[in-house]
Amino acid sequence: MTELTKPIGELTLRTLAMPADANAAGDIFGGWVMAQMDLSCGIRAAERARGRVVTAAVKEMAFAKPVKIGDTLCIYTHIANVGRTSITLKVEAWAQRYLSDLMERVTYADFVMVALDKEGHPTPVPAE
Repeated sequence: MTELTKPIGELTLRTLAMPADANAAGDIFGGWVMAQMDLSCGIRAAERARGRVVTAAVKEMAFAKPVKIGDTLCIYTHIANVGRTSITLKVEAWAQRYLSDLMERVTYADFVMVALDKEGHPTPVPAE
């Protein structure tokens, strides 16, 4: 991961890393971070699709830095592509370090979300 100084995308979710989300060393579980990224994509894609969406795929993800108890996890999303029924989002997770202004990117990935109709079948994403 290259060192960045500014997140790319729109701030979609902020949440506090708590002790229940950590291992014995005080590092936050990667699965918890990924879940927050998934929630963010769901929010952003549902707004764009004007309806229900599900996660279809997550592209490669690597954790560059740990998230610690007390950090504020900030998730940024950017809609990179809209297909017929899918929305691809670029997602970045940044940690605002506890009691600090320091922001560090901890991971990033591409998420592919699919729009669904009321019966749960893929449905076209509306034009903007």
